[in-house]
Amino acid sequence: MTIEAIVAASAAGATATPTATAGVYSGSTTARTPSQSLDSEAFMKLLVTQLKNQDPSSPMDSNQMIAQTTQLSMMEKLTALSTTSDESFSLQMRIAAAALVGQNVTYTDAAGTSVTGVASAVSYAGSVPQVTVGGVSVKLDAISGVTTPATTTTPVAGTTTA
Repeated sequence: MTIEAIVAASAAGATATPTATAGVYSGSTTARTPSQSLDSEAFMKLLVTQLKNQDPSSPMDSNQMIAQTTQLSMMEKLTALSTTSDESFSLQMRIAAAALVGQNVTYTDAAGTSVTGVASAVSYAGSVPQVTVGGVSVKLDAISGVTTPATTTTPVAGTTTA
């Protein structure tokens, strides 16, 4: 097994199984998908690895360790803030969709025609609320306009109109 194969296998996070094929290495590795985010677990692994492999004659500066721990704490708080922001946006979409019930809404259908109708129901089943307009389910973000329906006055019993 060549050094390049070992390095490639360990970099991919998989084990290589060599098979002899006419003296040529043919390894099969399990591909891994690289993560684009650094979570607290990965951060702690890096910090522990750094501490394990430090030079005993020149240990890590305690200020550096405190700074890295502070960075971990800040990262966790930013992650929590991001989650809260996503939940808040989702709640705002739900409130906006519910407020459309009984209103005249306009949307563009698949054919590109502008359609107006009364919103009669809202579904929260998907990631974007669905508003039912004239029996058709329309995504909230596809609605392009809202108007208040015209009110009709009905005479009260026992009164006359002049």
